[in-house]
Amino acid sequence: MEERRKLKRRHIIYYLLVFDQDTQSMLGHLVDITPQGMMVISEQPLEVGRLYNLRLLLPYQIAGKKELLFRAHSKWCQKDLNPDFYDTGFQLLNVSDEDIRTMDWLIEQAGFRD
Repeated sequence: MEERRKLKRRHIIYYLLVFDQDTQSMLGHLVDITPQGMMVISEQPLEVGRLYNLRLLLPYQIAGKKELLFRAHSKWCQKDLNPDFYDTGFQLLNVSDEDIRTMDWLIEQAGFRD
């Protein structure tokens, strides 16, 4: 797969839950994130090319928020290294400046160090 992202993604030390807001179902767990995109690991493959309304539960309250809500476009889905799981890449759409600051803080506080 061709690498096209501009920002290096940071893996998060918490296994944060990601939900589909429309169905209220859990899609999977956050693996990594930037303000432009993220990867989710799940037990079932997620539909590629679909627009999702996502809800990301934060590990603790950040800037008065316990969750982030945003739209995302699923770009790809493939088997994880563990064949019991699937990895899905999302492009985040129309993320607010406030949510970008929250993500940046989350990455800084909870991201793995390189």
